[in-house]
Amino acid sequence: MSSDTAMKKHHGSVAEYRASEGKTVTIPYRGDVNGTVQDILGGIRSACTYTGAKHLKELAKRATFIRVTQQTNDMYVPFEVPTVPAPSK
Repeated sequence: MSSDTAMKKHHGSVAEYRASEGKTVTIPYRGDVNGTVQDILGGIRSACTYTGAKHLKELAKRATFIRVTQQTNDMYVPFEVPTVPAPSK
């Protein structure tokens, strides 16, 4: 807990010797979170299928996870296939 808000909520105040490392922001409501969660779960299911993992715990044993930087993500932007948004209900 590094933001001022978290420290005040859980400890009552910010200790004088501590510095805030984060910030608390409010973002506008963008809609239901279910779609985002379903997208994440779909990606995890696909990863399990590709690696042959029958359970989530097996995924870590069957795959090698690497951390990439934003530079790596930006490098492949020209090769991305544009997506078409789903029709509104």
